[in-house]
Amino acid sequence: MNKETATKAKAQEEKKKVAKAPEKKAAQKKNEKVAPKKGDKNKKNTKKKEEKKSLGKRIIGFFVDVKNELKKVHFPNRKDMIKYSLATLCFVVFFSLFFYLIDIIFAFVKSLFQ
Repeated sequence: MNKETATKAKAQEEKKKVAKAPEKKAAQKKNEKVAPKKGDKNKKNTKKKEEKKSLGKRIIGFFVDVKNELKKVHFPNRKDMIKYSLATLCFVVFFSLFFYLIDIIFAFVKSLFQ
């Protein structure tokens, strides 16, 4: 009898697993997109319409995302801003003088061959 009860218990457990399996599959189907059959063009179009948000909601969502991204931006303080501005001005002056001198040298070399 002990073996019979064990086999009955196993059979009941398997039935429970089988009964739970369709529930799991149904839950998975809700979460994942199922590709429509080739002949089902109407179903595909209705899904797109259901999933697509209205224009107003998309615009509001865009600005909410922009606001969230701006919270992540690190803006420099006054001291850093002055330091970066001076570095930029120094590079601009240096390279403008450099290219001016290169231009003068090429003009001089060109005048020698004429």
